[in-house]
Amino acid sequence: MPRSPLNAPADADARLSEAVDVLSAGGVVAIPTETVYGLGADAENPAAVRHIFAIKGRPANHPLIVHLAGADRVGDWSPQPSAAAMALAERFWPGPLTLVLPRAERVPDAVTGGQDTVALRAPDHPLTLALLERFGGGIAAPSANRFGRISPTTAQHVRDDLGAAVDLVLDGGPCRIGLESTIVALIGPRPQLLRPGAIGPEALSEVIGKPVDPPLKHAGASEAAVRTPGALAAHYAPRAPLELIPADALTGRLSKLLDHGERPACLGLGERPSLPAEIPFALLPADAAGYGAGLYAALRALDAARPDRILLVAPPAGADWLAVNDRLRRAAHGSGR
Repeated sequence: MPRSPLNAPADADARLSEAVDVLSAGGVVAIPTETVYGLGADAENPAAVRHIFAIKGRPANHPLIVHLAGADRVGDWSPQPSAAAMALAERFWPGPLTLVLPRAERVPDAVTGGQDTVALRAPDHPLTLALLERFGGGIAAPSANRFGRISPTTAQHVRDDLGAAVDLVLDGGPCRIGLESTIVALIGPRPQLLRPGAIGPEALSEVIGKPVDPPLKHAGASEAAVRTPGALAAHYAPRAPLELIPADALTGRLSKLLDHGERPACLGLGERPSLPAEIPFALLPADAAGYGAGLYAALRALDAARPDRILLVAPPAGADWLAVNDRLRRAAHGSGR
């Protein structure tokens, strides 16, 4: 039976104790973060980590992020972390930044996808930070949804996607940021952005005093960067085909689809367009932070209406929208499958 959100200190204490027991026994716990909900297991228990992959249907060579209680735990997972790594952890943790560093021997291959690197972050959510402190170790956690589908930003999204496959869902309310963390690799002479998020490359560069290289545009055998969560061309995807279009093309595209007997849905930006009443519709704010916070919930709601197609008014380009547009490109590529 689904549990209600934590609403009292005694309830929170009991649920945290239950979560620690589940993790210690090799189980999986859905955890809230400021970005999206994660599907967590003891990062030093390979069997528990493999259970995450089985639940999600995730390929075994895809690395997971290890969640830590704070910057003082980095050395347990990466030997002799660089000054740049520690400066970023101390500045942005807890927060939506993942650091990819050389791995320590203790890190199981199941967590790293067999790579020589490990992805680390400290999430900015009081419930999960309390869990990490009480558990005492790292929690490996990808997003708590089926592989390639829309990430969950509420506990109910987790239950809708994974049901009884999860041993415990910690309900920490809606995720504040709503898009996955920034990932930066610090494994070579130059730091490299592997996934955009709420913390942009300019903010990273300001802390470490050197430029951060942009993500590599073309995957392939020549790509030297590590594999990283959420970097596939198809990801974050609804089941209905998703089409990004300019605002001034929306009315004409809708009319064409309706004339051909399709039942579209629409995701707007800033202002509600004039639409037939029968078209499922959601509206997101015109600022990048507000848009990102509501994006996955809006896509889920529209997808649940089972439209033939989702038309999405394309957001602006620009640095503030880098993470949003990254997710939308991947969602459109993977949609309708």
